Amino acid sequence: MEKRTARLTLLIDPRKKAVFEEICAAQDLTPSQVVRRLIRQYIIDNAGERELPDWLRPGRRAD
Repeated sequence: MEKRTARLTLLIDPRKKAVFEEICAAQDLTPSQVVRRLIRQYIIDNAGERELPDWLRPGRRAD
């Protein structure tokens, strides 16, 4: 797991945000957990030939 954190600010339609937060809550997940998973999967899917660190390899949990 990463030892440091960085803030990512994004703008989203308030209606989409509300639905997103409702779905996250229903799954007992925070929106941050879901976004981190999405970003991690995006990196894995699009890394191309880049060498991924062990903590980012498929099958490893980074949340």
